[in-house]
Amino acid sequence: MRLVIQRVATAQVVVADEIIGQIGAGLCVFIGVGKADDKSKAGPLAEKMSNLRIFEDDQGKMNRSVRDVGGEILVVSQFTLYGDCTKGNRPSFTDAAPATEAQRLYETFVDRLRALGLRVATGRFGAKMDVSLTNDGPVTFILEA
Repeated sequence: MRLVIQRVATAQVVVADEIIGQIGAGLCVFIGVGKADDKSKAGPLAEKMSNLRIFEDDQGKMNRSVRDVGGEILVVSQFTLYGDCTKGNRPSFTDAAPATEAQRLYETFVDRLRALGLRVATGRFGAKMDVSLTNDGPVTFILEA
């Protein structure tokens, strides 16, 4: 599983002119699922992400997690995180998980975040989504399991 995590002031997902997910300050997380991934990775990755100390404390140092600051999380599926651009000019997606399995692991990841007591909004798996966000920092990290 691959995550691109952005600390945001706000973020939202629109599908067919309807806002389906929206958050204030927190994290916008793009998640890609690879064909070698399984359920054993989703929970630990959700916990690791929720505990990342990437928010500033009173001294201006990155020392607080999204949980510490009461932030929200927007999770958006993005299979293109497994796009391989090393050969030619057209990305290959052979390392991405099949849609059925990817959706199951995406939902497992989201469920684990919610079980940790976090407020989580989502996009719509497999849909054409318009994602907008205001990156706070900018602060962006990549996690992989």
